Amino acid sequence: MTVEGPGTPVPRGPAPSQPADRLRELLTSDSLGFLMEAHSGLSAKIVQDEGFDAIWASGLSIATAFGVRDSNELSWTQVVDVVGSITEVVSTPVLMDGDTGFGNFNNARRLVTSLCRMGVAGVCIEDKVFPKLNSFVGERHPLAEIDEFCGKIKACKDAQTVPAFTVVARVEALVAGHGFGEALRRAEAYREAGADAVFIHSKKTDGKEILRFAQEWAERCPLIVTPTTYHTVPTDAFQEHGVSAVIWANHMMRASIAAMRSACREVRQTRTVTGVERRIAPLKEVFDLLDYPELERASHRYLPQRMPLGEEVW
Repeated sequence: MTVEGPGTPVPRGPAPSQPADRLRELLTSDSLGFLMEAHSGLSAKIVQDEGFDAIWASGLSIATAFGVRDSNELSWTQVVDVVGSITEVVSTPVLMDGDTGFGNFNNARRLVTSLCRMGVAGVCIEDKVFPKLNSFVGERHPLAEIDEFCGKIKACKDAQTVPAFTVVARVEALVAGHGFGEALRRAEAYREAGADAVFIHSKKTDGKEILRFAQEWAERCPLIVTPTTYHTVPTDAFQEHGVSAVIWANHMMRASIAAMRSACREVRQTRTVTGVERRIAPLKEVFDLLDYPELERASHRYLPQRMPLGEEVW
C-alpha cells in the first residue's frame, strides 16, 4: 500500500513519451506527419489545440515577429528564448529552425546542448553560410562546403544529451540553383554524417523536382518537405513518394499579418472597433486558451480568503 504525502512519489503508470521520442516516431512512421509553424507561445498553443503532430519553430516567423529580416539579424539567444517560451506552454514536439547553426560547428553544438536542456525535440540546420539570407530572397546563395557541413552535423549529434533528439539536414542546392545531382550528393553525404532526416527545399511552383528527389531518395532516411511555393501539389502525392513529413512553414505568421492589417485599417478608417468585433477572437477565447480559470481556482486554494468588509469577527 502506498501512502501519499508531501514529497512522496506516487506511481502513476507508464511515463509519457518525451517530445523527442514522439518527433522521432512521427518521422519514422509509415504515415505522413504534419508540422505547423509557430513563432510565439500563443501561436504554439493554437497549433497544439488544433491537433497538429508537431510544431515548426520558424526562423522566418520569429524574426518577422521581432520586426527584423530573416538574415540572422536576431542573435541565436533571442531565437532560443522564443523557442523556450514555446516549449514551456505546449507538450507537442517542437522542431526548431536552426538556420545554419548560427556559426560554425562550435556554435551549432552549443545550440543543440541548449535545446536538449529546454525539451526541444529537434533542430534543422541548413547548408548555407553564416549569416544566411532567406531562401526566397535573391538567387545563387552561397552554400557551405560539404565536408564542413558534415562536420557540423557530427558535432550536433555528439553534443545532444537526449538520445532521441533529431538533427535534420536541410539541403539548399535546388534553391541555390546547383542542380538535382548536387542536391542528391549533399543529402547522401549528410545522411552518412549522421543526420536523422533530410529536408529538401525548393522554390519552384510545380513541385516536380521535389517529387523527383523523393523518388530518387527512396526513403534512405526520413525526408521532410515544405510546400510553401508548390502548395497546389496534392498532399497524397508526398505520401506516395515516400515523404515522411510536411511543414506548413510560415502560415500562422502570414495569417496574423493579414488579420492585424485588416483590423487596423478598418478601425483607422471607421474610428470605431464595432465593425471588427464580430471578426476577432472574443476575450473569452483568449482567457480559455491561456486557462485563466485555472488561475482563479488556484487563487482560492493558495491565497487567504478574506471575509467581506464589515464581517470581521472582533
